Amino acid sequence: MLLKKTDLGFENEGVLNPAVIREGETIHLFYRAVSKGNYSSIGYCKLNAPMNIAERKDTPILFPQFEYETHGVEDPRIVKIDDTYYLTYTAYDGVNAMGALATSKDLVTWEKHGIIVPQITYAEFSHLAGSKGVLNEKYLRYNEHDRIIEKQGKKVFIWDKNVIFFPRRINGKLHFLHRIRPDIQIVDFNNLQELTVEFWQNYFLHLEECCIVLTPKYKHEVSYIGGGCPPIETEQGWLLIYHGVHDTIKGFVYSACVALLDLENPQLEIARLPYPLFNPEYEWELIGEVNNVCFPTGAVVIDDTLYIYYGAADEQIACASVSLSELLNELMLNRKKNEN
Repeated sequence: MLLKKTDLGFENEGVLNPAVIREGETIHLFYRAVSKGNYSSIGYCKLNAPMNIAERKDTPILFPQFEYETHGVEDPRIVKIDDTYYLTYTAYDGVNAMGALATSKDLVTWEKHGIIVPQITYAEFSHLAGSKGVLNEKYLRYNEHDRIIEKQGKKVFIWDKNVIFFPRRINGKLHFLHRIRPDIQIVDFNNLQELTVEFWQNYFLHLEECCIVLTPKYKHEVSYIGGGCPPIETEQGWLLIYHGVHDTIKGFVYSACVALLDLENPQLEIARLPYPLFNPEYEWELIGEVNNVCFPTGAVVIDDTLYIYYGAADEQIACASVSLSELLNELMLNRKKNEN
């Protein structure tokens, strides 16, 4: 266990789902802090070792400022591309939960760029994505919102969360993962200005062909999956720690899962572990604000050790570690078979 809630007003209900990035000997940790009424902001602490807190701020560094995030700034992830830090988060306005972006040059001053995922109703999504064939019925189950099209005076959109940038351009383009349940999707583009309504309409027309990275495959992820930590570049491919969800008699169980994606074409899955890397086991993972949750969101590599930071039962922050080389060897034993 690494971090718990405090009596401070902005984090007195829980701390969870941190973004982490390492600069030299310092690990910067940006975490979701929850106050009464389930309003979230982003707190910050500095580590001088993977499990040692050197500094923790007593005020949030990012908080709701605009209409699209009035109810919360949630679940951050962070990467550095060239000289700019990209911190993505879920903006929640009380009705819609959508991926948004803030950038910084120094991890202190942040510029918010607003929502960067499509703001689209399920009817519009279904019309576009289902135009070339039958759409996976789970899209309907998880995104139709009981056919409610308006709530609190706001149009209801499909929830598009877990936006995670790759830490460098690939073939000259920016890439990010995002999640419309039940799959993990990917998008590539040159700059943020390209992400127009027309861009996303064309994207959904080709959803099944070129936009889905991973779909649920094994029992522990059978309900749905979503992005976790930013991809880690290795010689074998992009190492992706993601979360898998299994609907059980005890409710949804969230586990940390692992896959390997192609370096030059990350839409291609190279390998995937057929079992969870870790799942709820300890009391702080089994019992909390939401029971049975291990939700990985940040990772750092030090020598051959991969440290994975995760939200435990939506209330606390913990860390797990594994040998990177051993994990990659295990993945290579579980390479995806050629299905052609």
